Amino acid sequence: MLLLPNPKRLMVGYLLGAYTTSITLGLVIVFSLHNSSTESTSKHKVSPVEDIVVGLLALAIAFVLRTGRDQPFQERRRAKKDAKLKAREEAGKPTESLSLRMLGKGDPKVTFVVGAVLSFPGVSYLDALDHIHKLNPGTVAIILLVLFFCLMQQILLEVPLLSYVFAPESTQDRVARFRAWMGHKCRPAAVIGFAVIGLVLIARGVITLL
Repeated sequence: MLLLPNPKRLMVGYLLGAYTTSITLGLVIVFSLHNSSTESTSKHKVSPVEDIVVGLLALAIAFVLRTGRDQPFQERRRAKKDAKLKAREEAGKPTESLSLRMLGKGDPKVTFVVGAVLSFPGVSYLDALDHIHKLNPGTVAIILLVLFFCLMQQILLEVPLLSYVFAPESTQDRVARFRAWMGHKCRPAAVIGFAVIGLVLIARGVITLL
């Protein structure tokens, strides 16, 4: 969203959708579904073998990106995309998808839906709700804890949004620099990120097995 026009409106839409889903379902689960099968999924633990497998996959992705072995696939994909765009242009149709056109206009309705869909409770959220239930701190405290957890989940969007509100000019300048950086350093950053994640997961899996 930071790389698109009107990021403030897009982030507001996403946060409203995320809050609607996560807070509503969080309160429903912690108050009404304590003994359901949904809550029991929060007790799942990632095994060392899963850590190692995912870590090896991350290292493989880093290797492919670093050596450029994905370039032939990217070129074929780019050629197909260009041909498709050319056909749409010749037919007088829009070259961008409806969602991209709406995002480009800064339509928060799209990001509201995206935020709502992507914020259904996952394992970590269910685990947190389970801990809140076991604490049994009282109704008001439970509500405040759920709200706090939901706010912390979206901290990476809330911070830049607040920056846009209180320092819009400097924030826009930082976003422009970030866009330029992404254009030049995206692949090296992805290589480093996947490599670090892979090594950490493999190390954790091996240590757990030992």
